[in-house]
Order: sequence, then C-alpha cells, then structure tokens
Amino acid sequence: MRLRKLGRTSGQRRAVLRSLVTSLVLEGRIETTEAKAKSIKPLADKMVTLGKRGDLHARRQAAGFLNQPAAVKRLFDDVAPKYAERNGGYTRVMKTGFRRGDATPMAIIEWV
Repeated sequence: MRLRKLGRTSGQRRAVLRSLVTSLVLEGRIETTEAKAKSIKPLADKMVTLGKRGDLHARRQAAGFLNQPAAVKRLFDDVAPKYAERNGGYTRVMKTGFRRGDATPMAIIEWV
C-alpha cells in the first residue's frame, strides 16, 4: 500500500487519520476528501477486526488508536457485531464530486 502524505508531517497525518476513523465509528458516515477517505479505509477495517476479536487486548489496542472512549464502546457494541459473518471489506468509498472552493475531489466513506 502506498502511503499518502496528505501534505502533513507524520505526527499531523497520524492525528488527522485517527480523528477521521473516530468520527466514522461515531457517525457511521463522513464526507471528506477522496485521498483521506482512501487513507482511512484500511485503518477503519482494522478497527472492525479488533472489535470482532472482542478480547481485552483488542479493546485496549482500539482505545490506544481511537480518540474517544465512546467510540471504543460503539465499535465493540454496535459496529463490529454487524460484521461477525463478513471477512473484510467493511467500508465503502463513494466519490461525490468536487469541492467548490478548490475543486478537490470529495468522497463519502461509510460502513457497508
């Protein structure tokens, strides 16, 4: 997988991706740039995999990545059980057009 730098330093990039995955877990669907949506897809899928494992170590790993305790609770209680029978591919990225201000390609990322 090619790393998208998103025009940020590594610490800033990690913070942006963590907050986007946290928002996706809490909201279920977010609109962001296409590059950011494609970047968080594997991270969100990894969080669902942790949620499916469901043990204490997985919960602590998810809590170390997600910014809010409410997101961890929602991941383990609501999101992950929906995908108990599914082997990967928990998110979809749909292109929505271009942002008016700077013509950046936009996309919606949501749970399948």
